[in-house]
Amino acid sequence: MTLIQDAEPTIGIELEHMTKAFGELTVLDDVSLSVKPGSVTALIGPSGAGKSTFLRCINLLERPDSGTIRVAGHTIEAGKHIKSADLATLRAEVGMVFQSFNLFPHLTVLENVVYPQRNVLGRSQKEAEEKAMRLLDRVGLADKAKTHPNKCSGGQQQRIAIARALALDPKIMLFDEPTSALDPEVGLEVLAVMRELADEGMTMLVVTHEMSFARDVSDELVVMADCKIIEQGDPKKIMADPQHPRTRQFLRAVLER
Repeated sequence: MTLIQDAEPTIGIELEHMTKAFGELTVLDDVSLSVKPGSVTALIGPSGAGKSTFLRCINLLERPDSGTIRVAGHTIEAGKHIKSADLATLRAEVGMVFQSFNLFPHLTVLENVVYPQRNVLGRSQKEAEEKAMRLLDRVGLADKAKTHPNKCSGGQQQRIAIARALALDPKIMLFDEPTSALDPEVGLEVLAVMRELADEGMTMLVVTHEMSFARDVSDELVVMADCKIIEQGDPKKIMADPQHPRTRQFLRAVLER
């Protein structure tokens, strides 16, 4: 794949005709989407719709089979070589938070947030620690800096993961079901941080099962089913009056649970 730096990025994310298959199984079928800078787009739909794969293709954790990705001022053409240094740049500028926290258990909370800054951005230890402490304070966990992740709750670990992603000063944040492994009450801690990021104008694409977040925080709602986008638009309108039968079926199942 080839990574091209755009002179003046005017878009947050633009995906054109993206496809992805694992062997005989198609998981993305000619998917296109535009996300405006500074906006929040929520991505919902039934399990197996291709949502997580879609997200992982954006920062090339999965390599799409075809299509064009424009993200954070870069253009990526599927099927072409991309240098390791360019890939590292892309992943620093496009932060990602997963369902599982993926923290290093042998490092303290502070060290988890310092590590990517030192290894990806080449910051000094002092600079990285100061940045890490500011971010831990921002997510309400400065008092956990010297603690190891296994001594923290699930909600705390997910907030640490968000701080770690923010430490690289990303232009865009991708969230893959960030509260799905958490109890509802604990998940509210994580959603509160995400709401703050949205209020500050961070460009975000969020795969979520939290319908209240999708309705009240996102600027755009995208519904995926059967490896395609089947409906998108104003979150409140879609929630109140979905047009696609598959959307109606999904929302009925989720909201009436």
